[in-house]
Amino acid sequence: MNTPEAKLADAKKELNFPPIVVICGSTRFMAEMADVEVCETEAGRIVVKPGCDLKSPNPLWSDPVDAQALKIRLDELHRSKIVLADEVLVVNVRLSFPQPRSPRAGPRVLRSASTVPCHPQG
Repeated sequence: MNTPEAKLADAKKELNFPPIVVICGSTRFMAEMADVEVCETEAGRIVVKPGCDLKSPNPLWSDPVDAQALKIRLDELHRSKIVLADEVLVVNVRLSFPQPRSPRAGPRVLRSASTVPCHPQG
């Protein structure tokens, strides 16, 4: 079947894209996500992750009504990042499921950050 997801996968292969990894997890772990992003990037992967931490003060989400509307948009954006990705990497979460929970998730590889090889340059 030539689904949009299959077309996307074929296009990424044809363009010879490196693997795309989406980092998922609580925004409480933004610092850890940034560390994992460095490791993944150094390993030659394209990395996408949450870009806004609504738990940190910012004028863009200081109003609770605006913050709730933004959260809805950011959640949808993150789901799109998951569809785009070849792998899902969950930071600081114990994995108890073998596959992504959403059928829209798409990626066939699910890892936890503890399995990420990162070799600091020295």
